[in-house]
Amino acid sequence: MAVNLNAERISGNERHSIFIEDISESGIHIISAPSQESRKYTAGADIDVSFRISQKKSITLHCKTRWAYHRMLPEKQVDSIGLEIISPPAEYLEFIRTLSRSGV
Repeated sequence: MAVNLNAERISGNERHSIFIEDISESGIHIISAPSQESRKYTAGADIDVSFRISQKKSITLHCKTRWAYHRMLPEKQVDSIGLEIISPPAEYLEFIRTLSRSGV
């Protein structure tokens, strides 16, 4: 389902801002500022993504990159990345069900 969520890509002790454009029980589609790090989004690479599922609760998802490409949006360039969520936690699955019921 289409969403517009602020999130962070966690890499070691570093956090990088990203946006979640699409979300499901088993995967997410993110966009990120273009990077010079060509290996950052290599298919098969592990990535952790953190975002708020409520005002008081954040969740970190362990993901694996499935695809990535560079795209041009009106006015900016982005990296577009598809991630598979590895063993989605129950609280994440409930978050998705709540989004689905609310029609977001």
